[in-house]
Amino acid sequence: WIETIRSGGVIYLAGNGGSAGDAPHLAAEMIGRFERLNGYPAVALTVDSSSLTALGNDLGFEQIFSQQVKALARPGDLLVAISTSGNSPNILRAAEAAKERGVKVLGLVGQSGGALEPLCDVCLKVPSQRTCRIQEIHLSVGHIWCEMVENALPTPTPFAHRT
Repeated sequence: WIETIRSGGVIYLAGNGGSAGDAPHLAAEMIGRFERLNGYPAVALTVDSSSLTALGNDLGFEQIFSQQVKALARPGDLLVAISTSGNSPNILRAAEAAKERGVKVLGLVGQSGGALEPLCDVCLKVPSQRTCRIQEIHLSVGHIWCEMVENALPTPTPFAHRT
């Protein structure tokens, strides 16, 4: 997270179900405030209902995140791909799209790592098969990353991330 922001990149987050809720939660911590007012560039790919429903209808549910990655992400950005099983088809397609575009992929998965693990530059595997425990740890890890960003980086100047 730190290197992505430091180099002017954007953090994109995606997940399904409870993980879909974690994505905007963590993006909001970066955009707004974790423990201080921030303004770091982060986007939850889970919250645009018009894009999600149009993409799901026109391209299929498996493409709802990958098409957003193709349209928005560029080299130097980071995709945080959240999947407790590591096998969610739409998360796998998003990771593939990210790799094709030169975007790094950070996976948050459960014990097995699933098919997502080999698509990741870094994959954090929670040693559990229980979805609730995996999601609890994912959110805790996300909060730790937010704290690390705040400790490592100054509050950015508006629009400084995209020159």
